[in-house]
Amino acid sequence: MQLEHVKAVVTGGVSGLGLATVKHILANGGQAVMLDVNDEVGAAAASETGTRYIHTDVTSEEAVANALDQATDHMDGLNAAVNCAGIIGAGRVLGREAPMALSFFVTTINVNLIGSFNVAKSAADRMQHNDAGADGERGIIINTASVAAYEGQIGQAAYSASKAGLVGMTLPMARELARFGIRVVTLAPGIFWTPMVDGMPEHIQEALSASIPFPSRLGRPEEFAELAGNVIESGYLNGTTIRLDGAVRLAPK
Repeated sequence: MQLEHVKAVVTGGVSGLGLATVKHILANGGQAVMLDVNDEVGAAAASETGTRYIHTDVTSEEAVANALDQATDHMDGLNAAVNCAGIIGAGRVLGREAPMALSFFVTTINVNLIGSFNVAKSAADRMQHNDAGADGERGIIINTASVAAYEGQIGQAAYSASKAGLVGMTLPMARELARFGIRVVTLAPGIFWTPMVDGMPEHIQEALSASIPFPSRLGRPEEFAELAGNVIESGYLNGTTIRLDGAVRLAPK
């Protein structure tokens, strides 16, 4: 699928990896609608990009269905969904004062894993009715995991579990949706330059960069967006997870 034919929804679309993906799709002639919960930033992103922002809680089945209906009407179709919405979910299983609250773990799983599944299945429900393109393709779903799915650090039990779940559901979902011509691919970024990193002290930023073998720097959101664009256009790429990490392997802490 060429980017100029893309009609995509992007969760977490008003900042970071999501916004970069939206901009990349738009720059290549496609359409994209941003789904997020930050209305103030969403308004600014909509003004900057000239595309639409829809307030969407990805953990709500009704909210996602309504958002995808609006996005589909706005773009006169839907053939791509990119899940970038997520939360960090950092906390130790056994904290200094008490064990991790179960609600903390559940919230992380709900947003990162269940939220992505919620968007994916709702998007697939709409894509299955698209006219078939080359090789019978009707759409693509891209989920965003993390290298923490493989080498979670201390304090990342909840986060790593949520991201590993995305990796685990990629192949079975791709196998199931194959008969509808819908591809499923997951991206696992390493340490990227995000608004959170931007607020860190310079010495911490330098330490993070030094931990990456090559190139020894943080990933740029635009590089994630370029890979997402390549995945959309590479019709034979399906049912797999791609690491984008400069060969980094996370240490225990």
